[in-house]
Parts: sequence; C-alpha cells; structure tokens
Amino acid sequence: MEARVLGRTGASVGVVGFGAWQIGADWSEVSESDAEAALEAAAAAGVTFYDTADVYGDGRSERIVGAFRKSHPGVVVATKMGRRAEQLHANYSEANFLAWNDDSRSRLDMTPLDLVQLHCPPTSVYGDDTVFAALDAMVADGRIAHYGVSVETCEEALAAIARPGVASVQIILNPFRQKPLERVLPAAADAGVGVIARVPLASGLLSGKYTARTEFAADDHRNYNRRGEAFDVGETFAGVDFATGLEAVERLRPLVPDGMTMAQFALRWILDQPGLTVVIPGARNAAQAEANAAAAAFAPLGDDLHAEVAKVYDDLVRPQVHHRW
Repeated sequence: MEARVLGRTGASVGVVGFGAWQIGADWSEVSESDAEAALEAAAAAGVTFYDTADVYGDGRSERIVGAFRKSHPGVVVATKMGRRAEQLHANYSEANFLAWNDDSRSRLDMTPLDLVQLHCPPTSVYGDDTVFAALDAMVADGRIAHYGVSVETCEEALAAIARPGVASVQIILNPFRQKPLERVLPAAADAGVGVIARVPLASGLLSGKYTARTEFAADDHRNYNRRGEAFDVGETFAGVDFATGLEAVERLRPLVPDGMTMAQFALRWILDQPGLTVVIPGARNAAQAEANAAAAAFAPLGDDLHAEVAKVYDDLVRPQVHHRW
C-alpha cells in the first residue's frame, strides 16, 4: 500500500487506515470476534494506521485496539480525548487531560501514546494558549508522542494548523463534504501538518447500499442523530439529508469504473486529493476491512471523473452543507 508521512509525527502510514468507531458503539452491535477479525484483515491488507477514541463504547474500542496492537507493534495508533465531559471550554483543562490520558494509556497498554487528538472541542478552545501548553507538557513528560485535533469546521482546522505543536488535523472529507479542498488541505500541506479524513463514506451512504426503505437500529446514530440530537449532525450522513444523499448516490453510481465498488470509488476520490495523508473508513467485519484497503490499489480517477463528482456536489449537496462546516 502507498504510504505517506503523517504530518509532524514523521511517521509513515498506509494511505487507507482503519476507523475504530464502529467496533466501539453507535453502529448497531459489532461482536468482539468480528471486531478482531476486521482489525486482523486490515493489517493483512497493509493498513498501518488505526484511529480510535476514549468514548467509543466507553473504552471498548481502545481496549480492542490495544489488544490488537500487542501482536502488531509496528502500527500507529491514534486516539482522542475530550468528549467524556460536558462540552464546555473549561473542561479542556490540564487536570482532565492527565486523567483521560491515564485511562487511555491503560486501555491501550502503551506509553507514550502515538497520537492523541482533541475530540472536536468547542471552537473557543483553539484560541486558548493554556490548552496547547498542557499538550506540549504531556509530550515533554513522555505521556504522548504527538498531538492533533479532530475538528468539525474548516475554520477550526485552519486555527489548529496554525499551532506549531499540532501534528495532524482530522476532518470530514468525502464527495459530499468538499469544502476542505479549498483552504484546509493546501494550508496543511504548506505547514507540514497531516490530514486524516474521517466519515469518508458519509455514514455508509456512499457505499451505495441504502434505499429509502433502509432502517437502522435504535442504537445506531444513523437513527438517533439524524437531526443532531446527540452530537454534531455533520457526523451522521456527513450532514446531508438522507433523501438528498440517496439522490446524489444515484447520480454518482454510473461514474464508478468497472471492477470498483461505490465505496472504493469514494475512498479513491479522497486519496486523489493533494494534501491528504490517510483516510479512515470503519469496518464491521473482515470483508469490509479488506474491501476498504483495496481502494488504495486503484489508479487515480482522473480529471473527468473528478469534474463529474464536483458537479453532483454543486447541484445537490453544496446548498445543504458547504456554508455550515
């Protein structure tokens, strides 16, 4: 698999990573055996970057990833912190950071942690020098090797990129969320900051497998967070209305080259973007993990296909999302 340098970490990682939200919670039940099989299949396919968070399944995802890492010591593991407390600026404190870090190091069974990301903090946090001084101190103390920020908006990403200690930014990027292409990816490339693309399949919409009759389980965020009831609505279907997303998928479907699934098409679109480091699709089982990793083997899509994807975005999706994030 092609590898790229993950920003200021200096680590080389495969361009398709593994997003471990699904094996924690919020995507219906994923058994521990299926989660382990998905991780093993990803590793066998060349995946070297694994992204989790302390709140995914209340630590379940970190525990599973930590156990997996013991037999795959060369992989890079990123986690996140900040969502265990009410989302108030004051809760992004040194004391909380240290407590959360202790818990993550215990569950992942590693010190220092490769990369710790603030987990979509309140916008005001980005301007607080004391927050980033606390993170710098954690690096100096050997608790973490590097830190980054997972963001909701492009403006937040730009603020993070301007911080000299930020190694990477994680942002929603897919054919339904194209705004980061305008300023975020170029700014990150200029600064030497890594870009991690999350929600790459728009919560599965870009797999092309859903219809208007698709139903999601009660414990699946695609059911309970469609209007942002639990967290930022942009994390569910990338903020696109479900019906509009289905219409856009049907416009994209004829563009998918022979031998490629729609999900692989969406992942390849992301990999083609200059300045992108790694994309982190989730997987519920080994087959999904293998298919995701295979996207890296396809040739770039070419200018004509990218122009067609841009047209679908402009016609259907841009009016709903471009101004919001």
